[in-house]
Amino acid sequence: MTDLKVITGEIEKIAREAGNFIKNEVTRFDISKAEVKGLNNFVSYVDKNAEKLIVKKLSALLPDAGFNTEEGTVKSENKKYLWVVDPLDGTTNFMHGCPPFAVSIGLKEDSYEVAGVVYEITADEMFTAWKEGGAWLNGERIHVSSASALSESLVATGFPYSDFSRLDKYIELFTWFLKNSHGVRRLGSAATDIAYIACGRFEAFYEYGLHPWDIAAATIILREAGGKISDFSGNEGNLSGKEVVAASVAVYSEILGVVNKFMK
Repeated sequence: MTDLKVITGEIEKIAREAGNFIKNEVTRFDISKAEVKGLNNFVSYVDKNAEKLIVKKLSALLPDAGFNTEEGTVKSENKKYLWVVDPLDGTTNFMHGCPPFAVSIGLKEDSYEVAGVVYEITADEMFTAWKEGGAWLNGERIHVSSASALSESLVATGFPYSDFSRLDKYIELFTWFLKNSHGVRRLGSAATDIAYIACGRFEAFYEYGLHPWDIAAATIILREAGGKISDFSGNEGNLSGKEVVAASVAVYSEILGVVNKFMK
């Protein structure tokens, strides 16, 4: 396999090309053309065409790698190397012209994240990382914040859009964070939320009901920046996205304990 740093540089180029296509569609997009995949879950020709562009380029980059993509334009998961792609994380934001929304491309080797790029389109911010290579934002090294407690932290979350089975507990947890942190933010793009922890803007993030493509790229970016990410039980390997807790190392154990108190 080619050097991971080189591969990550090529992923950046692909993410930017897809991001430029998405950005050019913002002003001409007609929200009535969006398709409904499920309750409050949308897709458009923009998502699909961006994914096709990404898949074509990634296939040329690593011909033997498989794919797990949000829009399912291609699927082949039983491979040593696996691309995990969300062509437009934050589709609802995009549809309404509301930032942020991002391209998220992660690469796994034997189920472990080894490279990732999250390109937040509206701010032109390229978050990148590769295994043992550190985390970067537009070419500058990034690290998680130095806050040592949740009481000193700004917390991000996402609200469930279709699975409301745990909503009452979730609202109780949300209320706790409102009272015991610097505040809670809901941006609408999980990949961006986790990337923001990596560069120190947020200290922590929690959500349930996500998917692998929402978090794969951001996972290695956060870990290389000095953070941790797991499910609500603290399992850190092969994350599905169904439950996610992400934070700087300093506050990870504290937020995991709080989430478990309310959600388990």
